[in-house]
Amino acid sequence: MKYQDRALQGGALLLAAALLLGWEAACRALRLPALVLPPPSAIAASLWQGLASGYFWPHLRATALELLLGVLAGSLLGFAAGVVLGEHALLRRLLMPYVVASQVVPKLALAPLFVLWFGFGITSTVVITALICFFPLMENTLTALQQVAPERLELFRMLGATRRQTLWRLKLPSGLPAILAGLRVAVVLALVGAVVGEFIGASRGLGALVIATQGTMDTARMFAVLVLIAALGMVAYQATLWLERWLLRPFTRNS
Repeated sequence: MKYQDRALQGGALLLAAALLLGWEAACRALRLPALVLPPPSAIAASLWQGLASGYFWPHLRATALELLLGVLAGSLLGFAAGVVLGEHALLRRLLMPYVVASQVVPKLALAPLFVLWFGFGITSTVVITALICFFPLMENTLTALQQVAPERLELFRMLGATRRQTLWRLKLPSGLPAILAGLRVAVVLALVGAVVGEFIGASRGLGALVIATQGTMDTARMFAVLVLIAALGMVAYQATLWLERWLLRPFTRNS
């Protein structure tokens, strides 16, 4: 199994190398202007220059901090809301339409309001990111709590378990994989929210840097920033996978 995983990783690296070489060859053969589509070599040079000079690091740290704070705030609120709505049917019927209505409004349309309310800077971007993270955690938590096997619920009732004991010892442990799947989705969407928030209400961050490079028409640097955004997203996603393996280890060990 490990050999197969290494073979797949090697194949993925070979595919990436082939795509980059094809991109480079096409740019040189067709003599495409760097303003339209820079070759990978120009993007790599711009990326290395920005990292070596320290130009990218403050923007990368700013986006990473906004991503971390937004994911923490939105995920905790979403998890808590999912538990409350999952345990109280009356509240769920009362509040669920308002929750859904708040989520169907595009966050990009709300961004100018957040800038007006919270000002330019990290706060408005964190709020946008948290709102994007909120719904996946809430929906997955709510669904996980409602999909517990009826026979297991009946067993807990026969054993005289209280509502709190049933929640913490049955519903949450059995629903943990689905909840963590919502976290993975939230992390991916959170980076989109952080970058979009920086488009409008930030002077620092990778999103703000994309707007700045667009103004100077430095396409190679813009692609370099996009590479950094993708790298940050991959690191965040891998962190959620590590957290998932760590949290689910006791259950897989027992099984």
